[in-house]
Amino acid sequence: MKERYPLPCNIAQTLNIVGDRWTLLIIHEILIGNTTFNDIKHNLETVSANLLSSRLKALEAEGMVTSELYSKHPPRYQYALTNKGRALEPVFHAFLLWGRDHLDKCYKKLVDEQTGQEVSIGFFDRESGERIPSDQLQVLPYERQTSG
Repeated sequence: MKERYPLPCNIAQTLNIVGDRWTLLIIHEILIGNTTFNDIKHNLETVSANLLSSRLKALEAEGMVTSELYSKHPPRYQYALTNKGRALEPVFHAFLLWGRDHLDKCYKKLVDEQTGQEVSIGFFDRESGERIPSDQLQVLPYERQTSG
């Protein structure tokens, strides 16, 4: 994928990978179990085959998706998300919750599988595990720890 946002920002750099049209929807299709080109194309019916192929190749080059040949004639591939690709699942959950709260027509909801109750997003301290209220969150520059 081309770098459209030459900014030192996590959001900008993430968008350089997943911000092209259709890319997040393609990742989501694979995440929910639609793993063949035809399945993805069927569910994203207005995406062109060329664009879908291009996005899948770019995602593979970024290490987000892997492909496996499952038919030689004609060549057909099955796609899977890598750990890097699967790590976007909470982002999709956040989109679902945002849609629930801000769209006039909401299509899906996110619920606790055991209780059926709708959920919300929480942030937790990485060391203590304690929940942090949203109004206490602060974005700071990231400083890499160097050894030696």
